[in-house]
Amino acid sequence: MESLLPAARAIGARLKARGETVGVVESSAAGLISAALLAVPGASAYFLGGAVVYTQAARVGLLGITPADMAGMRSSSEPYALLLARTIRARLGADWGFAETGAAGPAGNRYGDAAGHSCLAVSGPIDRVITLETGAADREANMRAFAAALFRLAAEALA
Repeated sequence: MESLLPAARAIGARLKARGETVGVVESSAAGLISAALLAVPGASAYFLGGAVVYTQAARVGLLGITPADMAGMRSSSEPYALLLARTIRARLGADWGFAETGAAGPAGNRYGDAAGHSCLAVSGPIDRVITLETGAADREANMRAFAAALFRLAAEALA
C-alpha cells in the first residue's frame, strides 16, 4: 500500500481543499483504494464510506443494485464500473464516486477476462471510465495496479 499513499494524499488534499466528498466501491482491489484514502490524516473531511463488492449478494445487499438494474450488462465491464460509481455517489450523497471491478488473478474471471483486467470509473460533475489490462497474473501486483490506475483517473477528473 505504501506505493499508493502519494496519490491518495494528492486526491485527498484536492477533495479537502474543494470541500468535496467521495464514496468508493471496490471489487478486485479489495479495499486498497479505501485504505489508501483513509490513511491520509484528515480523511474524515472527504471520505464518506466504501464497500468491497465482491459478490452478487454484496452488490444487492450493500448497494441495492438488483438484477433488473444489471439488465444488458455484466460485471467487470465499463458500464458496470460506472453504475457502481454512480450508485455509491448517490447512496452516500457524495460529490464523487470511485469504482473498480475486475479480475486480480492469478486466473481470469467467469466472463472471459484475463487476470489483470479491471474497469475503473469516477463519477461526479464529470464521469470518466477506463479499462486497464496489466497482462499479469500476479494478484497482489494487479490489486496495486488497479488502485493506482483509479487514483490516476480520479486525479484527471478532479483537475
